[in-house]
Amino acid sequence: MFLIKCPYCNEERSELEFRAAGEAHIARPTNIAEISDQEFADYFFFRDNPKGIIFERWRHIHGCGRFFNAVRDTVSDRFLLSYKAGEPKPDLDALLNPSQNKGAAE
Repeated sequence: MFLIKCPYCNEERSELEFRAAGEAHIARPTNIAEISDQEFADYFFFRDNPKGIIFERWRHIHGCGRFFNAVRDTVSDRFLLSYKAGEPKPDLDALLNPSQNKGAAE
């Protein structure tokens, strides 16, 4: 079992309190009625499934009930970061190499 930090409750809780809700930061069509069947299938059904780092949506169903985004490594199942829904996608380089980027900011 692993722990997931809910950015709204601001505490780590058991994975049993959460449900995965798919890939995060999906560009939704502006007018879904006007897209082709193939474009709809691409948007609705097909998702990336990389080996390594992925941005996902999660829901704290047995807590606050809110959706949030998380950065997770699919190899180790380790959560690197969780952040509120609507916040911009974090810079992956800064997240993975904090000491390298720290010197550049100073």
